[in-house]
Order: sequence, then C-alpha cells, then structure tokens
Amino acid sequence: MSDLLNLAMLIGALLASVALGIFGAYYILRLGFALIRPHPQPALQPKTKTSPEMAGVS
Repeated sequence: MSDLLNLAMLIGALLASVALGIFGAYYILRLGFALIRPHPQPALQPKTKTSPEMAGVS
C-alpha cells in the first residue's frame, strides 16, 4: 500500500515540477517579449501656429 502512495506522490511531484517549469518559462518569455516590443512614440506636433481667424475657417 505504501508503494502505491509513494508512486502517487512521485507522479504528483513530477507533474507539479513540469507545470512549474512550463509556466515559469512562459512568463519569462512574455516578460522578455514585452521588454523588446517597440513602444509607440508620441506624435510630433506641427511647428506652425494658427491664428484665431484661421481656426474658425473650415
């Protein structure tokens, strides 16, 4: 009986370690890809100023 319990514990530990490794690698890769993703740059504003008279003309 104790042999079956030991086998179940070993299988549970094996599955837990595999799951921990898979999830750990997944989140490490997600973090790495998030860091190398190009971040959007703010749009450049035009240098010309519009006068109040031109702002109302469409």
